[in-house]
Amino acid sequence: MLITNAKVITWESPNRVLENHAIYFEKDRIQAIGTTKALTAKYPKTKTLDARGQYVMPGNICAHTHFYGAFARGLAIPGPAPKDFPEILQKLWWPLDRSLDAEAVRYSALVSLVDAVKHGTTTLIDHHASPNAIDGSLDVISEAVDKSGLRAVLCYEVTDRDGLEKANSGINENVRFLKRLSANPHPRLAGTFGLHASLTLSGVTLQACRAAAPDGVGFHIHTAEHEADEYDSLQKSGMRVIDRLNKHGLLGPKTITAHGVHFDTREMQILAETGTWLTHQPRSNMNNGVGVAQIESMMRAGIKVALGNDGFSNAMWEEWKAAYLLHKVHHRDPRRMGGYDVAQMAIYNNAALANVFFPAAPIGKLTEGAYADIIFVDYHPFTPLTSDNLPWHILFGFQQSMVTTTIVGGKVLMKDRELTTLDEEELAAHAREIAPRVWKRYNEEAAKVS
Repeated sequence: MLITNAKVITWESPNRVLENHAIYFEKDRIQAIGTTKALTAKYPKTKTLDARGQYVMPGNICAHTHFYGAFARGLAIPGPAPKDFPEILQKLWWPLDRSLDAEAVRYSALVSLVDAVKHGTTTLIDHHASPNAIDGSLDVISEAVDKSGLRAVLCYEVTDRDGLEKANSGINENVRFLKRLSANPHPRLAGTFGLHASLTLSGVTLQACRAAAPDGVGFHIHTAEHEADEYDSLQKSGMRVIDRLNKHGLLGPKTITAHGVHFDTREMQILAETGTWLTHQPRSNMNNGVGVAQIESMMRAGIKVALGNDGFSNAMWEEWKAAYLLHKVHHRDPRRMGGYDVAQMAIYNNAALANVFFPAAPIGKLTEGAYADIIFVDYHPFTPLTSDNLPWHILFGFQQSMVTTTIVGGKVLMKDRELTTLDEEELAAHAREIAPRVWKRYNEEAAKVS
């Protein structure tokens, strides 16, 4: 296919904005980028997709999300509002994940994937939990991802909070899925090994996970989202969270730690020394009232910080804006968290993280040989847009509704705002039929807590 009449944003380093350009791709890889005139002449018989002057750029990447949380939208938590993050876990998330069956797992994934396609998020790193539907749950989600045409990294959240048998089932689900992908690789699916958080994992379980993980596989775990995680780790082991995980051999360049709101300086040093990833989720941190991670300091220390959404909408530009504003108001200093810092996380670091799992070709930039993961953005700037000021156009001008076309691996998933692989209306209708059943179970589970 040949995309013509595009304003191409390459997101190379340095970035380029190319007026009236075209992109030619075969199968899932970009083969050529040049002027519309030149490539139209070179590929005269190729099927064309006219961008009509829209901005054409790499698809967005989400470094940490939870598809399974979809049925929380509009859900009422019974009793008094949770007073802190541990109560949010106990009153909302843990009763909800226990309420999911295989069908709810499937549709929570599908509606999240619809949201991603519509908002131009083409690669997602998911962290799943469904304690009463563990076995095969990653297959259910992977089937939904495959149907959508998106690219995703999946794992199951191992935890001790539901007992030893289910902790072992979680370990087995990760191992089974990773072995399946190793035996039958999929161009748009990858896996990692999921862990909930230090505060719900014993040393025995952490060691069992380390022993069970196949060679070369990293981990995906929540870390120090709230002070409770640090205090729990100190009580269990005499060490802070990152020191404890490091002792068990769980850190490294293929491991993702999410949040890191309450790290101390040494924990940050360990992350930098081990090459471990950290993901920042500002909307979630604000919503849960857990505090503000020292993201600028961590980036300065050499930590690879990426941007996720923690299950909020897959409109990643909204996460850009939250990160840009949160650190300013928190520090009462408008100089904090500049646009280039946000772009470093959301574009360059997210792309580098995605490439850990999809190493066959560059991802997150439009260059020859890169994956053809592409979105069209119908944005009409009324001031000059350049490669230098693009982050501020995204922060103050781009809206999630401006994405008109989404392409992943060379396949068109949405064209002119019409989905081609998923039927949003049908999926939403079926999800609404499932939700009352899930909510009924949730209320029964939540009643056990209060």
